[in-house]
Amino acid sequence: YVIYSFFFVRKVAVHFLTFFFYCIIVPTSVFFPEIHIPLWSTIYVPSMISIFHTMATPRSFYLVIIWILFENVMAMHRTKGTWIGLLEGGRVNEWVVTEKLGDALKNKLLSKVVQKKSYYERVNSKEVMVGIYILGCALYGMINGHTWLHFYLFLQATAFFVSGFGYIGT
Repeated sequence: YVIYSFFFVRKVAVHFLTFFFYCIIVPTSVFFPEIHIPLWSTIYVPSMISIFHTMATPRSFYLVIIWILFENVMAMHRTKGTWIGLLEGGRVNEWVVTEKLGDALKNKLLSKVVQKKSYYERVNSKEVMVGIYILGCALYGMINGHTWLHFYLFLQATAFFVSGFGYIGT
């Protein structure tokens, strides 16, 4: 039970379902007006989860919307990393979370340690492609106007573009 609860649900299913539901299924539902996704799955459950997360840090409540959008972007990376790890892919050890600079910041050696990347080296094609897909869904939903999902989809596409064009981190 512990292995199932901790490993499978928290480390595999949550990332997979979050990414595919909020970044693939919900945007695709715009193309099919006969599909109705219930409000409890698109609004109520994510709102309750967000409220529970912000209860510990009420000073950060104004960041909840941004946090949700970028959590969906990171769900794509976690899903990719989970599948690479489960399938024992060759790229499983390439994940670098942070650079360890040590005393380089104190000694002003930062310019020698960290080299500035060009704009084209910072572009992440997977995030940009998902952002283009979600933006296309948002435009289609806005033009046809059978749901209000295009507001969410525009914000989600923006989050994918911000992350995809390298405006997050170093």
